Amino acid sequence: METILQAIGNVGFPIVVTAYLLVRIENKLEGLAASITSLANAVDRNQ
Repeated sequence: METILQAIGNVGFPIVVTAYLLVRIENKLEGLAASITSLANAVDRNQ
């Protein structure tokens, strides 16, 4: 039983950290994509 709990602890923590970081990065990537689209539209209007 102790081995199973230790295995869950060893695997579970990295999974939680990875999920948290992916959620944070996803929001930033969406904002970056919107900014790039806006910049591309501005460049197209000025040509």
